[in-house]
Amino acid sequence: MQKLVLQRKEIKIVGIAVRTNNKAELDPKTAKIFPCVQRYFHQKIAELIPNRLHPGTTYCAYTAYESDHTGTYTYFIGEEASSLAAIPDGLEILLIPAQKYVRFTNGPGSMPDVIKKPWQQIWQMTPKELGGERRYDTDFEIYDERASDHQNIVLDIYIGIR
Repeated sequence: MQKLVLQRKEIKIVGIAVRTNNKAELDPKTAKIFPCVQRYFHQKIAELIPNRLHPGTTYCAYTAYESDHTGTYTYFIGEEASSLAAIPDGLEILLIPAQKYVRFTNGPGSMPDVIKKPWQQIWQMTPKELGGERRYDTDFEIYDERASDHQNIVLDIYIGIR
């Protein structure tokens, strides 16, 4: 995992969301993220998003944390939009706040390991190892052209810090 601390501007995301927690995600019977991702891609939700800035670049965000990574949070999948005007019914909006982030670049690897292993490492990091104290506001992953080969995915995870 390559690590870089940086400041990001606000990002407007349009997509769909579910409320879940990491304990529920361990059991395929109670997991909500994978079904949400399947729905997003199988129903071609991205094609419904107006004003897409980078078609094909998918954001997966973790937001509205109840507490920390052990509590309930909202999982949001969508694309960045230049405007939030005329959002179709059934789609939701997420404003990823402008803040300081630690960006971890991961891979190449295949799903689900390319995403599971880095998150498990991040959850174990002290604030010093991370590069700051986690905000637990909004964290996100970016899947762009580097994720097109599902056996050799490279992706970025952004963790909001103080």
